[in-house]
Amino acid sequence: MSSTSTFLLLGLIMIAGCADESQVADTPSETREANWFTNQAAERGVLFDHVSGFRERFYLPEITAGGVAVFDVEGDGDLDLYFVQSGSLYEDAEPLANELYLNDGEGRFAPAGERGVEDTAYGMGVAVGDYDNDGDVDLYVTNVGPNRLYRNDGYGFFVEVGAEAGVADDGWGTGAAFVDLDNDGWLDLFHANYVIWSPAIELDCFISGTPTYCPPQNYNAPAPDHVYRNNGDGTFTDVSASAGVRTAFGNGFGVLTGDFDGNDLQDVFVANDMTVNQLWLNQGDFTFVEDGMLRGVAVDSNGIAKAGMGVTGGDVDRDGDVDLLVVNLEGQTDSLFRNEGSFFADATGALGLVQASRQYTRWGVTFSDFDNDGWLDLFEANGRVDPGPSPTGDPLAEPNLLYSGGADGFRRLALDRSLVHNSRGMGVGDLDNDGGIDLVIANRDGPAYVMMNGADRGEWIRFRALTANRDAIGAEITLVFDAERNDATRRGWVQPDGSYLAANDMRVHFGLGEETAAVAAALVRWPDGSTERFDGPFALGATHTLTQGTDD
Repeated sequence: MSSTSTFLLLGLIMIAGCADESQVADTPSETREANWFTNQAAERGVLFDHVSGFRERFYLPEITAGGVAVFDVEGDGDLDLYFVQSGSLYEDAEPLANELYLNDGEGRFAPAGERGVEDTAYGMGVAVGDYDNDGDVDLYVTNVGPNRLYRNDGYGFFVEVGAEAGVADDGWGTGAAFVDLDNDGWLDLFHANYVIWSPAIELDCFISGTPTYCPPQNYNAPAPDHVYRNNGDGTFTDVSASAGVRTAFGNGFGVLTGDFDGNDLQDVFVANDMTVNQLWLNQGDFTFVEDGMLRGVAVDSNGIAKAGMGVTGGDVDRDGDVDLLVVNLEGQTDSLFRNEGSFFADATGALGLVQASRQYTRWGVTFSDFDNDGWLDLFEANGRVDPGPSPTGDPLAEPNLLYSGGADGFRRLALDRSLVHNSRGMGVGDLDNDGGIDLVIANRDGPAYVMMNGADRGEWIRFRALTANRDAIGAEITLVFDAERNDATRRGWVQPDGSYLAANDMRVHFGLGEETAAVAAALVRWPDGSTERFDGPFALGATHTLTQGTDD
């Protein structure tokens, strides 16, 4: 997570840098001038300002925080925003609360006022999901200290039930995800922890004599992650030990779920900071095997464990399966793991992400089709952990990165040069329902971005997949255009987790380029492995709902 004050870490970073240069050469051309996004936070009513609480000591959580959720609070079809505030780790500081903003239906927002989610703990990340199967989306907030579970009453008001539900872990929580791990119809919960830390054990680190935040390995205290089984009665059981996730520890940040080995069971990927990434493969009896090294996602192609922050998944090569991207520290490249079926291959260089990515420290990340051309693009939210030169005067501020995707990889595009902050969490979704994917970025010690999509866009279609009255997290949707053209490579997943400390729109969005014909059918593979065909036609430029068991 941090650049080093030790010769050992400097050596590892230099090795990683040199080795990455020997990968397959970058394929993309130079940066192209094509600014697809405009920050419209203020004019759309979003005035959230993150506070890290830094004073004289460099407390490690201060450099990592800043989460955001993009989700539908009231079930009215538009996306609302939830920002996780940090505040201060000093006991004499005035507490600051998390903030909820409601969408007016046209992509403009207003503070929701007191809705029961105004947590004043030192906040980190957020996950969304209907854990009690009552038809509305609940919130789980990770903190430095006890995590919170907020139960939605269906009208956008919440009650905090973390302790009574059994999920108020008091460690240093980071990435989290609701996901049905045993196919019983109830969402379970997984959350990563970073390091075992308290102000009393904080260390002093320096770069060239200047104080800075310490790297995680200096503490030598990776924290265990947690998995909770949903009991179906509003409570959870901590099964972390019996499930096997205590067999490997790491400095956990980003969490992504999905069926990564094709056995109709949801697995969990954890991006770890300066420790090997973990791929927890679901065995079907609520036990997991950590298989990251054998599957090729624990380290990069040179055997280096990088500073994994955020993670995203998507079918970047349109071969019908989920590829993974982990973003890392300045001096280290991204790690793009291409899914080859039974294993993953490091395709970072082959797809053009070596040179540009290594210039920055990346956190929030998404594969999304921003221009609706049928190929996933890439956005990375960046910010330093150690001081450096900056045009804004903030020594930790960095520009973000935008790439257009295509059959031959990724090409970097220009962004507004005035948008330089210390970015962290990033949530993804179509805020104004105009068919363009927008972004919401939390900036450490700065105002949030609401990045509205202004790209020249092709046709699109979107689906919401429901299991009874709940979003079918993990469901796979494949488009069928006509009887002779069953294009199995147009495939997407219900995937609200991923990025960094963030939660995203659960609707599955497809860019269709110059397509003009309606979609003939949608094939859905539900999280429990059952499949259904929903016959259309489904009109383009619209969102359609698919509910399990209603294909007739």
